Amino acid sequence: MNCLSLSLASVIACASLLASNVAAAAERSLDKEITVAAPLDATWNAWTTREGITSFFAPDAEIDPRVGGAFHVHINPGAPAGQKGADDMRFLALQPKKMISFDWNAPPSLPEARAQRTFVVVRFFAVDDKNTRVTLHHTGWGDGGEWDKAYTYFDRAWGNVLGNLKKRFDTGPVDWTEWLAQLKKMNDAAAATKK
Repeated sequence: MNCLSLSLASVIACASLLASNVAAAAERSLDKEITVAAPLDATWNAWTTREGITSFFAPDAEIDPRVGGAFHVHINPGAPAGQKGADDMRFLALQPKKMISFDWNAPPSLPEARAQRTFVVVRFFAVDDKNTRVTLHHTGWGDGGEWDKAYTYFDRAWGNVLGNLKKRFDTGPVDWTEWLAQLKKMNDAAAATKK
Protein backbone atom coordinates (compact mmCIF):
# COMPACT_ATOMS: atom_id res chain seq x y z
CA MET A 1 0.00 0.00 0.00
CA ASN A 2 1.35 3.44 -0.91
CA CYS A 3 0.79 5.66 2.14
CA LEU A 4 1.42 8.74 0.04
CA SER A 5 -1.90 8.29 -1.75
CA LEU A 6 -4.14 11.33 -1.44
CA SER A 7 -7.41 9.45 -1.04
CA LEU A 8 -8.98 9.60 2.42
CA ALA A 9 -9.57 5.83 2.44
CA SER A 10 -5.87 5.20 1.81
CA VAL A 11 -4.81 7.60 4.58
CA ILE A 12 -7.17 5.88 7.04
CA ALA A 13 -5.95 2.44 5.96
CA CYS A 14 -2.29 3.51 6.33
CA ALA A 15 -2.93 5.01 9.76
CA SER A 16 -4.64 1.80 10.86
CA LEU A 17 -1.77 -0.32 9.53
CA LEU A 18 0.85 1.85 11.26
CA ALA A 19 -1.09 1.79 14.54
CA SER A 20 -1.35 -2.00 14.46
CA ASN A 21 2.40 -2.30 13.75
CA VAL A 22 3.23 -0.02 16.70
CA ALA A 23 0.90 -2.00 18.97
CA ALA A 24 2.46 -5.28 17.86
CA ALA A 25 5.96 -3.90 18.53
CA ALA A 26 5.12 -2.77 22.08
CA GLU A 27 6.52 -5.25 24.56
CA ARG A 28 4.87 -6.15 27.82
CA SER A 29 6.85 -4.81 30.76
CA LEU A 30 6.56 -3.94 34.41
CA ASP A 31 7.59 -0.44 35.43
CA LYS A 32 7.89 0.64 39.06
CA GLU A 33 9.30 3.76 40.68
CA ILE A 34 10.02 4.97 44.20
CA THR A 35 11.90 7.78 45.88
CA VAL A 36 13.89 6.81 48.95
CA ALA A 37 15.22 9.02 51.73
CA ALA A 38 18.85 8.12 51.08
CA PRO A 39 21.72 9.57 49.12
CA LEU A 40 22.66 8.09 45.78
CA ASP A 41 25.73 6.26 47.17
CA ALA A 42 23.70 4.47 49.85
CA THR A 43 20.96 3.52 47.41
CA TRP A 44 23.49 2.21 44.90
CA ASN A 45 25.17 0.14 47.63
CA ALA A 46 21.80 -1.31 48.64
CA TRP A 47 21.54 -2.92 45.19
CA THR A 48 25.18 -3.81 44.58
CA THR A 49 26.42 -5.39 47.84
CA ARG A 50 25.41 -8.47 49.79
CA GLU A 51 24.85 -6.31 52.88
CA GLY A 52 22.64 -4.01 50.86
CA ILE A 53 20.53 -6.78 49.30
CA THR A 54 20.00 -8.48 52.67
CA SER A 55 18.91 -5.17 54.18
CA PHE A 56 15.75 -5.00 52.05
CA PHE A 57 15.42 -7.65 49.32
CA ALA A 58 16.07 -11.13 50.74
CA PRO A 59 17.67 -12.83 53.75
CA ASP A 60 20.73 -14.01 51.83
CA ALA A 61 22.54 -13.22 48.59
CA GLU A 62 25.73 -13.58 46.63
CA ILE A 63 26.52 -10.31 44.89
CA ASP A 64 29.49 -9.68 42.58
CA PRO A 65 28.85 -6.27 40.95
CA ARG A 66 30.54 -6.68 37.58
CA VAL A 67 29.29 -7.69 34.16
CA GLY A 68 28.71 -11.44 34.37
CA GLY A 69 29.05 -11.36 38.16
CA ALA A 70 26.62 -13.10 40.49
CA PHE A 71 23.30 -11.49 41.34
CA HIS A 72 22.03 -14.45 43.37
CA VAL A 73 19.17 -13.37 45.61
CA HIS A 74 18.09 -16.12 48.00
CA ILE A 75 14.48 -15.57 49.04
CA ASN A 76 14.47 -19.04 50.63
CA PRO A 77 18.10 -19.68 51.67
CA GLY A 78 17.27 -23.06 53.26
CA ALA A 79 15.80 -24.52 50.08
CA PRO A 80 17.76 -26.93 47.87
CA ALA A 81 20.07 -25.47 45.21
CA GLY A 82 18.05 -24.17 42.29
CA GLN A 83 15.03 -23.46 44.51
CA LYS A 84 16.37 -20.63 46.69
CA GLY A 85 15.01 -17.81 44.53
CA ALA A 86 17.19 -16.11 41.93
CA ASP A 87 19.92 -18.75 42.29
CA ASP A 88 21.90 -18.29 39.10
CA MET A 89 21.19 -14.74 37.97
CA ARG A 90 23.94 -12.48 36.64
CA PHE A 91 24.60 -8.79 36.26
CA LEU A 92 24.28 -7.90 32.59
CA ALA A 93 25.43 -4.27 32.78
CA LEU A 94 26.46 -1.70 35.36
CA GLN A 95 26.85 2.04 34.97
CA PRO A 96 28.15 3.14 38.39
CA LYS A 97 25.52 5.00 40.40
CA LYS A 98 23.26 5.21 37.33
CA MET A 99 22.04 1.75 36.28
CA ILE A 100 22.25 -1.97 36.84
CA SER A 101 20.65 -4.71 34.80
CA PHE A 102 20.39 -8.41 35.52
CA ASP A 103 18.65 -11.48 34.23
CA TRP A 104 15.79 -12.85 36.30
CA ASN A 105 13.54 -15.88 36.51
CA ALA A 106 10.12 -16.87 37.78
CA PRO A 107 9.58 -18.42 41.21
CA PRO A 108 10.06 -22.21 41.60
CA SER A 109 6.27 -22.67 41.68
CA LEU A 110 6.20 -21.75 37.95
CA PRO A 111 8.76 -24.20 36.46
CA GLU A 112 7.97 -23.58 32.76
CA ALA A 113 8.46 -19.83 33.07
CA ARG A 114 11.37 -20.35 35.50
CA ALA A 115 13.28 -22.27 32.82
CA GLN A 116 13.46 -19.01 30.83
CA ARG A 117 14.97 -15.65 31.72
CA THR A 118 13.58 -12.14 31.79
CA PHE A 119 15.54 -8.91 32.23
CA VAL A 120 15.45 -6.16 34.82
CA VAL A 121 16.92 -2.66 34.57
CA VAL A 122 17.18 -0.57 37.74
CA ARG A 123 18.08 3.11 37.35
CA PHE A 124 19.17 5.57 40.03
CA PHE A 125 18.57 9.33 39.96
CA ALA A 126 19.78 11.70 42.68
CA VAL A 127 16.83 13.95 43.52
CA ASP A 128 19.07 15.93 45.87
CA ASP A 129 21.88 15.03 48.29
CA LYS A 130 19.45 13.17 50.62
CA ASN A 131 16.96 11.48 48.26
CA THR A 132 17.21 9.08 45.33
CA ARG A 133 14.60 8.07 42.79
CA VAL A 134 14.79 4.42 41.74
CA THR A 135 13.04 3.08 38.65
CA LEU A 136 12.67 -0.59 37.79
CA HIS A 137 11.85 -1.91 34.31
CA HIS A 138 11.23 -5.67 33.94
CA THR A 139 10.80 -7.06 30.43
CA GLY A 140 11.31 -10.17 28.29
CA TRP A 141 7.96 -11.79 29.07
CA GLY A 142 6.40 -14.64 27.13
CA ASP A 143 2.64 -14.92 26.64
CA GLY A 144 -0.01 -17.12 28.19
CA GLY A 145 0.04 -19.85 30.82
CA GLU A 146 2.75 -19.52 33.42
CA TRP A 147 4.05 -16.34 31.82
CA ASP A 148 0.86 -14.53 32.75
CA LYS A 149 1.08 -15.90 36.30
CA ALA A 150 4.73 -14.82 36.57
CA TYR A 151 3.87 -11.34 35.29
CA THR A 152 1.11 -10.98 37.88
CA TYR A 153 3.41 -12.32 40.60
CA PHE A 154 6.17 -9.82 39.81
CA ASP A 155 3.78 -6.92 39.42
CA ARG A 156 3.09 -7.39 43.13
CA ALA A 157 6.57 -8.58 44.15
CA TRP A 158 8.52 -5.64 42.69
CA GLY A 159 6.19 -3.23 44.47
CA ASN A 160 7.00 -5.06 47.71
CA VAL A 161 10.75 -5.01 47.01
CA LEU A 162 10.74 -1.27 46.35
CA GLY A 163 8.52 -0.73 49.40
CA ASN A 164 11.08 -2.64 51.48
CA LEU A 165 13.86 -0.48 50.01
CA LYS A 166 12.02 2.63 51.17
CA LYS A 167 11.40 1.13 54.64
CA ARG A 168 15.06 0.14 54.85
CA PHE A 169 16.04 3.80 54.70
CA ASP A 170 13.05 5.09 56.71
CA THR A 171 13.15 2.67 59.65
CA GLY A 172 16.14 0.35 59.17
CA PRO A 173 17.01 -2.97 57.56
CA VAL A 174 14.45 -5.76 57.29
CA ASP A 175 14.55 -8.26 60.15
CA TRP A 176 14.29 -11.64 58.39
CA THR A 177 13.92 -13.70 61.61
CA GLU A 178 10.18 -14.40 61.32
CA TRP A 179 10.41 -14.95 57.54
CA LEU A 180 13.21 -17.50 57.99
CA ALA A 181 11.27 -19.32 60.75
CA GLN A 182 8.24 -19.64 58.46
CA LEU A 183 10.42 -20.87 55.60
CA LYS A 184 12.10 -23.44 57.86
CA LYS A 185 8.69 -24.87 58.81
CA MET A 186 7.71 -24.97 55.13
CA ASN A 187 11.01 -26.57 54.08
CA ASP A 188 10.80 -29.14 56.91
CA ALA A 189 7.23 -30.04 55.95
CA ALA A 190 8.23 -30.45 52.30
CA ALA A 191 11.18 -32.67 53.28
CA ALA A 192 8.93 -34.81 55.53
CA THR A 193 6.47 -35.46 52.70
CA LYS A 194 9.32 -36.68 50.46
CA LYS A 195 10.36 -39.38 52.98
